[in-house]
Amino acid sequence: MRLRVQVLAVLLTLLPSLAAAGIDHIEPPFWWQGFEHRELQIMVHGEGIADYEPAVSHEGVSVTRVERGDSENYLFVYLTIDPHAATGVFELSFSNDGDTVSRPYELRERIPDHVGTFSNADVMYLITPDRFANGDPSNDAVEGYADAPDRSEPYGRHGGDLAGVQQHLDYIADMGFTQIWLNPVLENAMEDASYHGYATTNYYLIDPRYGSNEDYLAFVEAAKEQGVGVIMDMIANHMGSGHWWMDDLPAADWLNSPFDDPDDIRFSTHARTTNQDPYASEYDKAGHADGWFATAMPDLNQRNPLLADYIIQNSIWWVEYAGLSGIRQDTQPYPDKHFMTEWSRRIMQEYPDFNIVGEEWSPSPAITSYWQAGKENHDGYVSYMPSVMDFPVQIVLSEALAGDEPPWGSVWRPVYEMIGHDFLYADPFNLVIFPDNHDMSRIFTQVNEDEDLYRMAIVFYLTMRGIPQIYYGTEILMGNPGTTSHGVIRSDFPGGWDGDDINAFTGEGLTDSAREAQDFMRTLLNWRKDADVIHTGNLMQYAPFGSVYSYFRYDEDDTVMVIFNRGDESADVDTSRFSERLNGFTHGTDVLTGKRYRVTNGLVLGPRSVLVLELE
Repeated sequence: MRLRVQVLAVLLTLLPSLAAAGIDHIEPPFWWQGFEHRELQIMVHGEGIADYEPAVSHEGVSVTRVERGDSENYLFVYLTIDPHAATGVFELSFSNDGDTVSRPYELRERIPDHVGTFSNADVMYLITPDRFANGDPSNDAVEGYADAPDRSEPYGRHGGDLAGVQQHLDYIADMGFTQIWLNPVLENAMEDASYHGYATTNYYLIDPRYGSNEDYLAFVEAAKEQGVGVIMDMIANHMGSGHWWMDDLPAADWLNSPFDDPDDIRFSTHARTTNQDPYASEYDKAGHADGWFATAMPDLNQRNPLLADYIIQNSIWWVEYAGLSGIRQDTQPYPDKHFMTEWSRRIMQEYPDFNIVGEEWSPSPAITSYWQAGKENHDGYVSYMPSVMDFPVQIVLSEALAGDEPPWGSVWRPVYEMIGHDFLYADPFNLVIFPDNHDMSRIFTQVNEDEDLYRMAIVFYLTMRGIPQIYYGTEILMGNPGTTSHGVIRSDFPGGWDGDDINAFTGEGLTDSAREAQDFMRTLLNWRKDADVIHTGNLMQYAPFGSVYSYFRYDEDDTVMVIFNRGDESADVDTSRFSERLNGFTHGTDVLTGKRYRVTNGLVLGPRSVLVLELE
């Protein structure tokens, strides 16, 4: 630690000469020795810097090429780093007709076992940081940032921050969550509605209204001490219109559809299936991938090789810097798909046991499975991204629970059939499954505020194959009745602000229903922690009949039977149809209630109920 402080002091003493030379940005700010990919791009930004020639004198480090864009204010210096290069601080020199300036640069040593992963043994807790807890009111408003705090405004900043999440890590761990996925925390210096984090304006800076880069490191380390990993939300497709690049683009093709007039912006058609459609025109492919997501989110052109290297390196930088457990990639099908192949390949090259999950909001597993590593696609497309979000299952499960009983057949049939489509995935057990997230109505609202249906949904997601993700507040029945406003869906977690009448962290002021839901989820989550059969056990499902649907999770040591009755009446279940899995078992104990059931002579399921039976 003392060495790091001394190094920082050296860097700071050199900053005045750097400023005098007009160099405003050097990114990444430092790097590490020992990566498989030995080439490093350093983006240098400053007035007239393109007229300078870079040089370096350091053991094992050499300048191998220099690239320039269309702006005279950028220089892209490519270094080759030998596997045995010396770590430490060295100088990058820039010379032009006798004028030479230097910039200190550090090559760090990687920390063994610093980077984690997530798997189907985990359950993610998804948090919108601005809406979870305000641990440091002093950073609610920061000079130079226009989006001032206003807790009464659904789309305003409310003051939640990293300190707030860190102060409640004990609650998160006690609930039984083992991973935290934060919505983006990088700087969003936008005029308004910046709280969600999806309009990045600085790729190497934590938004100061959440804290500092050092605060982020401290948060990740504190989470690890509680046995909880941290997953970073990244966006390769677009940035925020407040990014400093917008005042001086490195290249004319840095953005897709660059414009002089906002009325000239071409927005994405959102026709995501053009990525897979064998009949899609190039016009329609470009209409989807090259259009802007929103006026405030300029679309990045990942086909520009300089930008592609920048984005890839930024992702690796954060993984290594913070010791992340995973990445969630926003809007997976929107960037150039061939770039996404290289992005995922490069990350997995450095971290073979790492996990990345991509967002593809499609009702069809034929579309979502396209993006998962190991899938043999019809067009030869290759991805190295291990996981995708299982939107197809989320959609049919919600409809099955909230919909009306069909005139014939079973309300569960679409769920049964969707799970039966798992053959389309290279690894269905590595999918991320979820009842809701930050972009859709809360599950409690989706099931019409019905507590029985809510419990069925939670049981399904915590016992089905895959990696469950739960949105903050789902455990206390947070909802958004009567509106689909994202600002309302992402409401404040009660108890995260001084003066809150309700405190969900302590239980003070919670309704009986909310407290029961919280206890229900805590019981199930903590049981799941040690239930290896749920993590990696086989899955066998049985065709639903009427209002009843059942499946088994089993391995050589354990068998768990999960059975639902969606109907308003009790259901008599003939268990002989399950003999293939019940063979040798006579009883089962319900994980949720502790009640013991005999399973050999049939089961009687109460109306609108679910059992999770550990068989014996």
